[in-house]
Amino acid sequence: MISKLKMSRFNPSTVDIFYGEHKGKAFYPNLSQFIQSDVVTGLELIGPGAIKGWRDFIGPTNTQVAQQQKPESIRAKFGTDGTRNAVHGSDSVQSAKRETDIFFGSSKTMASTAIGTNCTCVIIKPHIIEEKRAGEVIDFIL
Repeated sequence: MISKLKMSRFNPSTVDIFYGEHKGKAFYPNLSQFIQSDVVTGLELIGPGAIKGWRDFIGPTNTQVAQQQKPESIRAKFGTDGTRNAVHGSDSVQSAKRETDIFFGSSKTMASTAIGTNCTCVIIKPHIIEEKRAGEVIDFIL
């Protein structure tokens, strides 16, 4: 279930916090530049096992691998490579908490207190927004 949806832009500071675990890796400068290139759409998903369920649903990070191993996944259908892979999804409880706080702000709402394995943060990446396919991706999620 989608409990929150918001369009926003990343700036260098929010990218550094949001993708902090990747800082220093060879692909990070490209990821940072790309994620700041246009608006993104963030969603907070709530449901049993949301983190694992979402990670399974989106498929492998690299689009070509996703197309081979999980052809029905979001990344296989909407991605183009390892950076422009359509969507981001939290990979742990800690990441989900940090990412939802960054994107939606820290709050005491029911959804925010569900953080744990039952809540995850989703980002629909800039190329999907530019291609006017965000609705398609959201329909696919629903």
